[in-house]
Amino acid sequence: MRLTKYVLPFILVLTFSVLAGCTSTDQEKGETGTQQTNEKMITIGWPLDVGPLNPHTYLPNQMTAQAMVYESLVEYNDDGTVSPKLAESWDISEDKTTYTFHLRKDVKYSDGTAFNADNVIRNFNAVLADREMHSWMGMVNHMKEVVKVDDFTIRLQLDEPYYPVLNELAFVRPFRFLGDNGFPAGDATQDSIKAPIGTGPWVLTEYKKDEYALFSRNENYWGEKPLVEQIKVKIIPDSESISLAFENEELDLIYGRGIISLDNYTYLKDSSKYKTATSEPLSTKALLFNTQSGPLAELKVRQAIQYAINKEQMVDSITHGTEQVANTLFWDAIPYANIELAPILYNPEKAQQLLDEAGWTLQKGEKIRSKNGQPLSLDLIYIATDAIQKPMAELMQGELAKIGVQLNLEGADVMVGLQKLMDDQVDINFWRTNGPPTDPHSFANESATPNASGVYEAKLGLSNATDIDTKIHQLLVGTDEEERVQLYTDILSIFHDQALFYPISYETNNVIYQPYMKDFAPRASEYDIPYAQMDKE
Repeated sequence: MRLTKYVLPFILVLTFSVLAGCTSTDQEKGETGTQQTNEKMITIGWPLDVGPLNPHTYLPNQMTAQAMVYESLVEYNDDGTVSPKLAESWDISEDKTTYTFHLRKDVKYSDGTAFNADNVIRNFNAVLADREMHSWMGMVNHMKEVVKVDDFTIRLQLDEPYYPVLNELAFVRPFRFLGDNGFPAGDATQDSIKAPIGTGPWVLTEYKKDEYALFSRNENYWGEKPLVEQIKVKIIPDSESISLAFENEELDLIYGRGIISLDNYTYLKDSSKYKTATSEPLSTKALLFNTQSGPLAELKVRQAIQYAINKEQMVDSITHGTEQVANTLFWDAIPYANIELAPILYNPEKAQQLLDEAGWTLQKGEKIRSKNGQPLSLDLIYIATDAIQKPMAELMQGELAKIGVQLNLEGADVMVGLQKLMDDQVDINFWRTNGPPTDPHSFANESATPNASGVYEAKLGLSNATDIDTKIHQLLVGTDEEERVQLYTDILSIFHDQALFYPISYETNNVIYQPYMKDFAPRASEYDIPYAQMDKE
């Protein structure tokens, strides 16, 4: 299941491309021309159906839609802190194994029923009924029980300290809360729900599969009411059709990463007709080097590849400035990641020097370096349908050829590429971090877990791989904050110094919206679209 979770963010991108070439519903109906939407409603284009809106399960549920209907006990903020949400406060025991949450007393579900401790326990039990499904989340593996203390207090008991509990509770799924009238028979929410009833600011009021989902303002909402009355999520599988619909004012905005091509985004942005915004960096795009065998078992070869590629030029030319160059695995605002690490900057002469020192030399008349009769040939797998990875892979292929390294490219499904990496059948894979609120602890947890994200297997060639796993376990269950800071510093420094990753760019959410919409700020979370703050002039 961990493997399934890891690829979820990629599947969205894959599906966009698989469906490319389809026509939008509106085009099929012959609806063309300018159609400005209702002033009390925001209309957004989205490539996939929102799904059944089950708060406890994954695909085909769209996280952006789940976040509209359901809420968490705590909230992850743009500055990396955690603040109250459905829990107005909490206490943590001295040994860090018991979390006591005091629930808000003014919360009702959208159907008017009560939000209380009994309902919260029911939701926790429904999620924990299938621990394997959610075991990618480290907290699940440490949860002993969740019990009711009184009508508005619950207690979560762990088997040992696990510091990221609050961050994981803030994530968009699975620990969000379904009203009692939404539970199916036997509370088996892992299979289905009866109805999407949540405490969030929006209620699903109309739905036509693969065409649209209409969300209306939740009049029972306990918090600040959204500024507009409705949000319409229009399902348009083809990115080109989303761009066209936006130009025709059938859509008020386009929000997210990969919703439309970067060429179209740049075209719309440069037209000066629309407003644009870019979020703070979210996740990091990188290459992950397999150190288990082959030339990349040598540190100098891994370093040489990093020196040989003009990253600034590559990121700028391919992402059109929508992504920022990354020189470290996490950007500074990620907790525990603001540490001093010397960047590896473009220096092809240094790259060649390192390869010479490692014994990979270029013989007279040859174009590919060799060592003991073995050519310096590496295999890189990129996600075949990813519009950015392929041109980056081709550009890197050309850069490495200049220093005598043969880079063989293969486009594949993300699952195929990941399995080949874990089976030691490929040298390099594209890779990305999870982003807030699960970085960096989720990254750490997966790096020490076999069959998770590929990092565990890729680092097996490092002489200190076992020590790294020990440090990771210590930082996750330790209770000394200063020690945790030092452990993160040690681990990230080791990965950086050992050139296990080649950080490429920090990915962002890109937003483009009509001039009649009021300005708003994209959130730090990739899946939490700030609909409640949106309005029209």
